[in-house]
Amino acid sequence: MFDYPALAAVAAVVETGSFERAARKLSVTPSAISQRVRQLEERLGLVLIQRGAPCKATEKGAWLCRHMEHVGMLEATLLKSLPGLGPQAGAGAAPRVTLRLAVNADSLATWFLPAAAAYNKDDLALLDIAVDDQDHTADWLRRGQVVAAVTALGRPVQGCKRQPLGALRYHATASPAYVARHFPQGVSPEAIAAAPALTFNTKDRLQSDWIAKALGREIAHPTHWLPSSQSFVDGALLGLGWGMNPAPLVKAHLEAGRLVELMPGICIDTPLDWQVNRLMAEEIKPLTRAILAAAREGLVQP
Repeated sequence: MFDYPALAAVAAVVETGSFERAARKLSVTPSAISQRVRQLEERLGLVLIQRGAPCKATEKGAWLCRHMEHVGMLEATLLKSLPGLGPQAGAGAAPRVTLRLAVNADSLATWFLPAAAAYNKDDLALLDIAVDDQDHTADWLRRGQVVAAVTALGRPVQGCKRQPLGALRYHATASPAYVARHFPQGVSPEAIAAAPALTFNTKDRLQSDWIAKALGREIAHPTHWLPSSQSFVDGALLGLGWGMNPAPLVKAHLEAGRLVELMPGICIDTPLDWQVNRLMAEEIKPLTRAILAAAREGLVQP
């Protein structure tokens, strides 16, 4: 038999980041949480939680957390049909399930939040969103750290259902003053090699991909590092550098002339898909419907 109080303790520690907050969440003492976690680890012969500030799940601990999410969603579905199974009057509301997802930063800054808001109009599961590059969110699924993710993989992760969403379009943009200063004769290999770019992090290849597309080869170039979608836009507006900005974030700036494209018409389309753990696909169908509807509105469709 599964020791569900112990599994709930592990999941609560991972969700809240500490044994004390997990105890408050589950209305027990911190020593009870510690004892449940320790006994389960001893039974399995595995470390499930990396102690620290905050506490984090190990790979096996993450698997157990995803199992608890699945159980929570199944229970929520059952309660809709059999509400009498819920807490008795005066016993407090049933705990809300939290779904852990992985989403790339630019989707979060453009089209994804309307989907999350539409999903939660019915007070369904809470969302815990991890942010990573779209080429790396699939790794979160493979490791069992999330139940669903927006990815750019183009093929299903093992054990997952994949649904294409459309493409997020990026424009190479800068302020008019920046372009006049760094590209007075247009974008050339020599000019691009000297003009500071904006790069999100070491996983971000959009600027390099655009250079290869526009100029026919990769060119080493200086860059500022800005790990924020909004900072990318602000940095471009302030003349800090040029960067690949999502079309929805710069549409108004381009129309108003506050930003211009380095080479109009040359853009990068990044196809995205929604991948869900097959064990959870049925339970989170309402979320999937909201994601697909928001993607139809916010992404470039084939």
